[in-house]
Amino acid sequence: MAESSSLPPSTTVKRNYWRWSKEDFFPEPSFQNFNSYKSALSSTGHRLKDRVLNRSTDSNELLVLPSASENRMRRCLTAWDLIWLAFGSVVGSGIFVITGQEANLHAGPAVVLSYAASGFSALLSVLCYTEFAVDIPVAGGSFSFLRIELGDFVAFIAAGNLILEAIVGAAGLGRSWSSYFASMVKNDPEFFRIHVASFKPDFSMLDPLAVAVLFIANGIAMSGTKRTSILNWLSSILTTLVIGFIIVVGFMHAKTENLVPFFPFGVKGVFSSAAVVYWSYTGFDLVATMAEETKNPSRDIPIGLVGSMTIISVIYCLMALALVMMQNYTQIDKDAPYSVAFVSIGMNWAKYVVSICALKGMTTSLLVGSMGQARYMTQIARSHMIPPFFALVHPKTGTPVNATLLITICSSVVALFSSLDVLSSVFSISTLFIFMLVAVALLVRRYYVRESTSKSDLFKVVICLLLIICSSAIGAVLWNKEKLGWIGYTVAAGVWFLATLGLSFLPKQRAPKVWGVPLVPWLPALSIGTNLFLIGSLDSEAFWRFLICTSVMLVYYFFVGVHATYDVEHQNGQDSKLAGGVEDTNQEVL
Repeated sequence: MAESSSLPPSTTVKRNYWRWSKEDFFPEPSFQNFNSYKSALSSTGHRLKDRVLNRSTDSNELLVLPSASENRMRRCLTAWDLIWLAFGSVVGSGIFVITGQEANLHAGPAVVLSYAASGFSALLSVLCYTEFAVDIPVAGGSFSFLRIELGDFVAFIAAGNLILEAIVGAAGLGRSWSSYFASMVKNDPEFFRIHVASFKPDFSMLDPLAVAVLFIANGIAMSGTKRTSILNWLSSILTTLVIGFIIVVGFMHAKTENLVPFFPFGVKGVFSSAAVVYWSYTGFDLVATMAEETKNPSRDIPIGLVGSMTIISVIYCLMALALVMMQNYTQIDKDAPYSVAFVSIGMNWAKYVVSICALKGMTTSLLVGSMGQARYMTQIARSHMIPPFFALVHPKTGTPVNATLLITICSSVVALFSSLDVLSSVFSISTLFIFMLVAVALLVRRYYVRESTSKSDLFKVVICLLLIICSSAIGAVLWNKEKLGWIGYTVAAGVWFLATLGLSFLPKQRAPKVWGVPLVPWLPALSIGTNLFLIGSLDSEAFWRFLICTSVMLVYYFFVGVHATYDVEHQNGQDSKLAGGVEDTNQEVL
């Protein structure tokens, strides 16, 4: 049975937005008193099984859960807005910093191919996100997509990682903004920070400027979606002009001899760098959360997401090529590659243009990031995985003010104390992991509907999906550990191919409503493979951080989340059917 909102009948009367009662945070029966909570804990096993097997529905996500916000978000965005929101969220400081680091240390001139490989992987994920966002235009993005197709429990794992990314990502951008600005003012990245000797080294440099930047950016995001979008696309157009200048001038001073040797670190260096430069592409998933505020989702989302990411991939490859042709890869500066490259050709003034462009890129990433992260938080709160207080939408601004404030306060606390070394790579695996799950969910959506899929076909779908995932994971491990050589890669690729081929012969149970990913199941299966391959290119430290963070999330889920969501379903289980009049055909989990 699908979940639904647990709003009491009294919510039909307009209530004050700023309220702080216990009922606004924990309205579920399990949390009414100590005895009810104790009783709920004793039933954790039964409730966990219910949550693992439960799946939401399109109608529940579209029609029932938004009522928990009391006020609707305003449909005010067009394809033009979405293109520039994607540009603003994706084109941040990464391209200006990571390119030099990877060209110098791991890929050489072939860093261009690293960007091409990462761009291809990102575009595959964009296609999967786009089909879901067109069919289910709600604020939840991947969280909602996974609840519908892979179940409540898998969606919670994704939700926990999304919240972690939101807090750590915003904190990291705030610290980066402070460092970059301080370097421009005083040539000292620590200039605006306050040293506290009694604190541990990684937490001893307090950064009040980072906190101020986060509050300003999130304050603008809270003031209105359309206003933030206009500010974003105006500044992003300026960034485009600067990037055009970098590419044109770079090629004017290019030397083909700088491309030799093209593969100084071998092919492995290209793909190792691809896993790192992939982060220059992250942020597009936040645009999918704006679907609920898009005027014409079926037309605007494909244009906005697919169009923008295609353009960004081309721009990144051209920028990387311009850099490695201006300077030999051994001479490229790891920290400020473009600024130093322009100095090397006698254009000292250009380094300031590049620095301002990078700073502006971080600012727009903060703006769009705060919008998308708050909307993830809103849909998660609508499902009661976190308190429904954070699902409320302000009646005047039409934005989720409470959710935005939660992200702002948490990220500000982290940014004030934590160094960039602590923040880096915390959310690397989780992003690729969620992208992989979305691709799996898309295949489930196309090939499995409870009422029409036979048990034998269901069994075949499950086997094919397991073989696709396992062969991709094993291939990534073999590549990372350099075991078995081409024989191991060939076997893994062969199993992936045969599993995908087998899936292609099975009957599709559902067609996309308006816009769909082409070449299904091949492109989603390739997305699963590329995301797992990039995960396998990361170091063991990233895996340990992912496991530790996930363990903490599960503790919260067992003591709070599972009971809140169980109560919501079994208290008002018929609401989604009444609201949508649509039969639930996808409640069982694979």
